[in-house]
Amino acid sequence: MAQEEKKDEAEAKRAPRGGITRRGLFIGVGSTAALLGLGALRYAGHNPLNRPPGGTDEAHLVSGCIRCERCYEACPREAIVPAKIEDGLLGMRSPMLDFNTGNYCDFCYEENGGNPLCAAVCPTAALELPASYTVGNPETGETGDIIIGTAEIDPRTCLAYRMTGCRDCYDACNYSAIELKDEGGANPIPYVVEDKCNGCGACQAACLSLSSGSIKSTERAIVVRPIEA
Repeated sequence: MAQEEKKDEAEAKRAPRGGITRRGLFIGVGSTAALLGLGALRYAGHNPLNRPPGGTDEAHLVSGCIRCERCYEACPREAIVPAKIEDGLLGMRSPMLDFNTGNYCDFCYEENGGNPLCAAVCPTAALELPASYTVGNPETGETGDIIIGTAEIDPRTCLAYRMTGCRDCYDACNYSAIELKDEGGANPIPYVVEDKCNGCGACQAACLSLSSGSIKSTERAIVVRPIEA
């Protein structure tokens, strides 16, 4: 037993960011099997997640994904990470977008002309784009018809609502999905134009609310809320 614990400890130290130890994998598989045996898997639920382009159909993605990690490797901005067990047993280690580390999704516009590499390398079409589609073009400001989610501002934690003059989310948005409204003061306040937002996450990546030292929250003041097909 002591030797086994040492092996798990060594694995944990070697595991890369977002990885999972052998014990964690066994726990996840065992828990799923237990739920299946109880007939309760359909109640297992999951946290809504921002999925890479072509992955908004949650049932299609989770059932088709073989956890090969090719999409992680293909993402030029390293914005794709594996979902954790606490996000839901069925979706564990399936691809999700993390905009909290300074990364965002430009649909590989800069690197691959707007053809998302994550979907291109997916061997099972778990990330599946329509036969005909357009993606956001940051050069022209076109939103496109591939939508990841919609940005949402929390006025309770947004620094701009404290009249600090912060407008980092506005400056980061290339699609005119965030505008400024003048409420009679010296510092305009940002708001989201929902029908122009494609959920690229640039605004969330740029948000300074958690690093300001004065905001108590578990998430940034502007976050992308996922949509499901």
